[in-house]
Amino acid sequence: MYLGSDSNNPPSENSATRVAYNRLRRMIVTGDLAPGTRLKIESLREALGVGASPIREALSLLTSDQLVVRLDQRGFRTADTSLENFEEILELRCTLEAKALRQSMEKATENYSEALIVAHHRMTRAEDQGREVFEQRHKEFHLALIGNCGSPLLLRFCDQLYDLNIRYRYIAGASSDYDGRNVSEEHQSILQATLGGDIKGARTQLIDHYRSTGAFLSKRIANATGSRAAPKQVFPDNEQV
Repeated sequence: MYLGSDSNNPPSENSATRVAYNRLRRMIVTGDLAPGTRLKIESLREALGVGASPIREALSLLTSDQLVVRLDQRGFRTADTSLENFEEILELRCTLEAKALRQSMEKATENYSEALIVAHHRMTRAEDQGREVFEQRHKEFHLALIGNCGSPLLLRFCDQLYDLNIRYRYIAGASSDYDGRNVSEEHQSILQATLGGDIKGARTQLIDHYRSTGAFLSKRIANATGSRAAPKQVFPDNEQV
């Protein structure tokens, strides 16, 4: 299943470039292609069963997604990862999604509420359907929370940051306990606050949800890379966005 979003200029649905883009993006996000991997056109052509030109176009699109790096005259490689990069992604997610959630709630409609309930129900049902299915439904729920903000550009940034973040979740490895947290209950509380029109409560709970996961993943990333995880206040409670 394709986990990522379209780029700013996505290829047509059935084109060879789209096939290559979707498959490469999934492989990078899920860690099948490790950080720093050289991406050789000929090897990818054989593995994906598409031509060299579509693969080059797909790799160029993936550079815009910050998942691939173009090497001067030497091809492409998957983007590196680091604890510092993860913490920057977390900070940006907290700031931008808090803004988008507030805007979405300020303009809440019946359709917005219904979309949230449906997305949450689908995510809950997916909990025993495998990691890839759940991750897709999880993303749909979080994007539904901010989907009424009225800013396509803001949503695009949030979508991209989500995928950059989920890459670190895969790299950090699967975990079922998150240090004893009840993540399902956190999602339910965020949903209830949002449906209830509690803008401050919903934003606070969403950011706490991200901070808690971020702290957990930072420790695992630090252990894996030998970096030192330093706690960060990524979104001060009194900050206005």
